[in-house]
Amino acid sequence: MSSKRHHFHWTNKVGTEDGEVPISESFATLIKEEKKVDEKVIAPENPAPAATAHATRRKLQAVAVSRIRSVLTVFNKNLLNSSSGLGSRVVGTLFGYRRGHVHFAFQKDPTSQPTFLIELATPISGLVREMASGLVRIALECDKAKGPQKKGVRLLEEPLWRTYCNGKKCGFATRRECGPKDWDILKAVEPISMGAGVLPGNNNDNNGAEAGAEGETMYMRAKFERIVGSRDSEAFYMMNPDSNGVPELSVYLLRV
Repeated sequence: MSSKRHHFHWTNKVGTEDGEVPISESFATLIKEEKKVDEKVIAPENPAPAATAHATRRKLQAVAVSRIRSVLTVFNKNLLNSSSGLGSRVVGTLFGYRRGHVHFAFQKDPTSQPTFLIELATPISGLVREMASGLVRIALECDKAKGPQKKGVRLLEEPLWRTYCNGKKCGFATRRECGPKDWDILKAVEPISMGAGVLPGNNNDNNGAEAGAEGETMYMRAKFERIVGSRDSEAFYMMNPDSNGVPELSVYLLRV
């Protein structure tokens, strides 16, 4: 899995709703504070015995380390929650009517409303054939807003995406709200933690054939590891225990 992430360009910044904060600047501030504390210990106004000064210095260094750890914890929390409130593990469901397009939903847990639901222009039958041939990498790419009016738009709230499947451009993807039919499908597969299959359709027409969009629904469901690079880049790697840690499906979100 690590070899696949080399194709995903990360930054050294973390994203918040108010803007980006360089990690290097925050670390530099902490290091300067620790250095000032060390200088006070080395050259105190009232010299203390060597043993006492050494103990004091060790205590102050421990405080500095604790500060760095707390900063790292905040950074990590901001990275994971800045775009949606999703954690590092999410539920991903790929589904679509047999003659329809691919829909992809990410949920915090199987019972929650999708945080991210998109419809790709790719037919689901074509994506199924692509997945049967090996690993699939889907890249969703959108443009950064140039005006201040869209500066606060979170990555998972972007409405329109260019879509690439294994490097080949395959139209656009559109973010959508979860409608009643989408929710019915997600509720139907709610007990499934990992697997793929077909849900029966509504075949109540006179001929008993598939009624267009109301035909059988193909789905694939799994847990995904979510990696956040910055407010403009995220990746979702499918966790498959049967593939020696190598994901069969990876989804990359990039704002360029």
